[in-house]
Amino acid sequence: MSGSVSALVALVTGGGSGIGEAVAAALAGEGAKVAVADLDEGAARRVAGRIGGLALALDVRDPASVAAAVAEATGALGPVRVLVNSAGVVGGAGPLRSLPLAALTAALEVNVVGTFLMTQAVGNAMAEAGEGGSIVNLSSAGAFQPTFGLGHYEATKAAVNALTRSAALELAEHRIRVNAVAPGPVETPMTGQALADPDARAAWLARIPLGRIADPADLVPLVLLLASDRARHITGTVLPVDGGQLLAGAA
Repeated sequence: MSGSVSALVALVTGGGSGIGEAVAAALAGEGAKVAVADLDEGAARRVAGRIGGLALALDVRDPASVAAAVAEATGALGPVRVLVNSAGVVGGAGPLRSLPLAALTAALEVNVVGTFLMTQAVGNAMAEAGEGGSIVNLSSAGAFQPTFGLGHYEATKAAVNALTRSAALELAEHRIRVNAVAPGPVETPMTGQALADPDARAAWLARIPLGRIADPADLVPLVLLLASDRARHITGTVLPVDGGQLLAGAA
């Protein structure tokens, strides 16, 4: 890999909105050939059309869908050298004593199974291509600091951290680096409804020393760094981008 992502093939899951959209646009802006993958094919086409990328319909929970998307990206653009696992859901909210099992299942299927399947498929493709690569997972500061009502979601992100470390260890011999970025709350369509509540927003802001909710653009520089060989000796790390949230106590 060169000092940038220029000319590399990048596949971004959840690329149709939020953090994934911002990352896909930034990668394209740096000269990467970007496959924008999303369960919402219309959203993927919208973003891909704007940035000159390839739109892929992808259900990260489905091994056949994952295999087809990786094959399509490779056939159209070339071997994938950068994977950003941005697809994620909360699945619901509520205390563990009353949380519906469906909320936990939804979060597990996308956040954990999806990350596993994408890492497995692209990791194998990268190893077979023999050119190395970088995988960047989207975790959460909640994996380190519990929030009342989000225990199920935070458990899935702790699992993403464990997968990140294990994949980094196992794929290192193929010159494939695996890292994760752990944001606090970010202004995205997924969080929009919750953050629209003034009381909920105030509660989050009270936990963030820098005093603001992140924008997707706040995560982009670190993802771009980890995707490039400027981070060639960084693997198996989980790096917070949280405005100092982890300095404060749990709530």
